[in-house]
Amino acid sequence: MADVEGLVQAGDVKATGAGSSAGFHLKGCAHLDWGMKNRLSRIIKPDTGRTVMLAVDHGYFQGPTSGLEIMEQTLEPLAPYADCLMLTRGILRTSVPAGCQCAIVLRASGGQSVLSELSNETWNVAVEDCIRLNVSGMAFSIYVGAPHEHQTLVAFSDLVDAGQQAGIPVLAVTAVGRDMARDARYLSLSSRIAAEMGANFVKTYYCENFERVTGTCPVPVVMAGGKKLPEMEALTMAYNAIQEGAVGVDMGRNIFQSDCPVGMIKAVRAVVHYNEKPEEALKIYEDEKNAR
Repeated sequence: MADVEGLVQAGDVKATGAGSSAGFHLKGCAHLDWGMKNRLSRIIKPDTGRTVMLAVDHGYFQGPTSGLEIMEQTLEPLAPYADCLMLTRGILRTSVPAGCQCAIVLRASGGQSVLSELSNETWNVAVEDCIRLNVSGMAFSIYVGAPHEHQTLVAFSDLVDAGQQAGIPVLAVTAVGRDMARDARYLSLSSRIAAEMGANFVKTYYCENFERVTGTCPVPVVMAGGKKLPEMEALTMAYNAIQEGAVGVDMGRNIFQSDCPVGMIKAVRAVVHYNEKPEEALKIYEDEKNAR
């Protein structure tokens, strides 16, 4: 038994209601278990409620795309400025040092290549492997309005169940059918379906009236970077998304395909975490570029 000699009694306290741990910095997530909240807090930082995710999972269907030919060379200079890396288990094991402090969101869906005309992904990574890899989240692409919509949504639901059991948050990566515009109507449809099915946070594209997407989604929304844009356009898009309710960005090509990737991720970080205007953020990128 513990030695009771010298034990100091607790002082009188007043009931103060809920403690500081009762709340949570992300909408729709206050009910989650501690492990879920802790993992989400690694991805989306509590001090700002924002995240800069670096998407480098393109190779799971595109192969060695431009900028990702040698992953170690791409990741080494960029990882210190990312809050989270989104990648595959193959790249995590082969190309990321175990001492990396970034949160990891692991790509857990796949099953087709860029050569396929129809989107036909399914759940293809065991949750037990995600636990072994100590990931903070699992990402799954859903295809709303596509021929394999039912398959992806059912598989997504199965992953959500497994994530709940393991205490690992699930990120829904939304995509819409080829005949559907990437507009607020369809992106809000996809995002809301994902949240209704249990997604803990959602990744979707920026569009006009983006507030409709973020406002009708009951869990955090992260903006997808999409195709490579001129730096000023990409920073403006990120700024607008944050101002319209996104909790962060998950950018890939707009960073690693930039002519100064480090400068670009620094600029994106300034926009996301410090509300820097695009014009000022562009100077960060240009200064880094000119200093090389």
